[in-house]
Amino acid sequence: MRRLVSVLFVVAAGAGAFVFGGASDDSGDSATYKIQFDNAFGLVEQGDFRIGGVTAGETSAFEVVKVDGRAVAEVEAKVTEPGFADLREDATCEIKPQSLIGEYYADCQPGTSDERLPTDGSAAIPYKQNFSTIPPDLVNDIMRRPVRERLRLILAELGTGLAGRPDDLAAALERAHPGLRETSRVLRILGEQNDVIERFIRDADTVVNELEQNKQDVGRWVTASADAAEVSATRSAELQETFHKLPVFLDELRPTMRALGETADQQIPLLVDLRRAAPDLHEFFQRLGPFSRASLPALESLGDSSKAGTRAFQHGSEEVAELLALSKDAPGFAKPLRQFLETMDDRDRALENDARAKASAPPEPDPTAIPDDANFRGLAPEGGFTGLEGVWDYIYWQTLSINMLDDVGHIVRLGLTISENRCSQIRNYPPAPEGDPEHEEDKELFETCNQWIGPHQPGVNEPDFTIEGAKASSSAGETDERGSSRRTVDRRGPGELEAPPIPGKPDPSVPNVTLPPLVRDLIEQLAPEKVPDDLNQRIPEIPDPQASPETLLDFLLTP
Repeated sequence: MRRLVSVLFVVAAGAGAFVFGGASDDSGDSATYKIQFDNAFGLVEQGDFRIGGVTAGETSAFEVVKVDGRAVAEVEAKVTEPGFADLREDATCEIKPQSLIGEYYADCQPGTSDERLPTDGSAAIPYKQNFSTIPPDLVNDIMRRPVRERLRLILAELGTGLAGRPDDLAAALERAHPGLRETSRVLRILGEQNDVIERFIRDADTVVNELEQNKQDVGRWVTASADAAEVSATRSAELQETFHKLPVFLDELRPTMRALGETADQQIPLLVDLRRAAPDLHEFFQRLGPFSRASLPALESLGDSSKAGTRAFQHGSEEVAELLALSKDAPGFAKPLRQFLETMDDRDRALENDARAKASAPPEPDPTAIPDDANFRGLAPEGGFTGLEGVWDYIYWQTLSINMLDDVGHIVRLGLTISENRCSQIRNYPPAPEGDPEHEEDKELFETCNQWIGPHQPGVNEPDFTIEGAKASSSAGETDERGSSRRTVDRRGPGELEAPPIPGKPDPSVPNVTLPPLVRDLIEQLAPEKVPDDLNQRIPEIPDPQASPETLLDFLLTP
């Protein structure tokens, strides 16, 4: 029973090996190629077949075939390693020695053509693309007898047989040894570069002549280079750290170079325009030459004047010192003037809502602009004329009111009011309250003779802001006769030179400079609180140019 089980086990193992072996043979990764050589010396069956220097299979068969009327050796090679069966039509192959005992192998370069060679061996790599290496052991055997006698006989017979075929012999020798092929290529390149070589030799003579005249400097440079190399050898750790940081630097450099490329692309239209304007610029610079030469006397005179001015400033230093001493006790003028002009041009300090102010106001972002959702703090929350605008408006409108222009000339306008002498008297108080016997008469007189510029008349229907009691109520805000709350602005009292600040608005007592966004961002980037703490430690101090070579190299090679 045990014997039967053993027999069954052996049969099953054999069947499994046959199945797996057949599966590996038919895996589809193998390919067959045919390669033609002038001479397949040294190749054997089951020898190594390499692609790009990597063993990918073996040479399996050999055959002599005729191509173009001549006999060549055709080698069949099988690729067994997956991923290597990708030879192209321009593939090249070469027979190379594998060891010093006479072993050889075939090595192929895949090529770069778009056309692939069939993997079933139906097409061969022609012999004109392949090469055979002369074995070094055969070259060494020439020095021994009887090989040298045989070589003599072979050369004599070959000389007779190849006397009329020098081109075929040259082509065979070129394919026989890669060194000859590369030498021929180098000679051909040198032949095409005769002019360059001639200039190189001529320039080399010039360089050698200059070096001869500066032998001491060259010797000193060689000595300094040796010292630098010696010191650099002692800084291997720093150099290693520098190269260790190089990949990170290159990674950070890549987006910078990409942005630089985009910038260069965006500069193309500018360069095109610059090229178009180049002739005009050339003419401009040509004409600028005579102008510059004509300007030399003026510049010389200016230089002479500057010398006289320098002496004048030097002699006037005492007067400047006296003026400086006097200016300390002089009363301030520029600061109150600045505050006056700023408050006069403040839209929050406008007195009357006026749609004409919004229509004539400058656009944003001007500080005096009136946006659609304007809500100013003061007597004109919807926007009115500033003090400066009011001054110019009076001059403009008063001129238009009294002066009329037509085709004939200017006419001065006069206004005549007939009111039975009722409006000639000036009244600075409102009509009598309701219930008073004079209420109706005062109301009718007020409606007839009213010449108010606006609804807010200080001292008439509003507190007089020049009075201390009215100033406090005006600053705090008040309610008009209709019961609506009206915001007011903070006004200066008599003798007050500085305007008080408005909550939420810049303080006029100090200069308020508005910087452009780009300048503001640059200042924020350069702010001390944004400088890294370790910046001074990361930036080494620049050494003295007269320092020792070791100190300079430490500065240059520090990561």
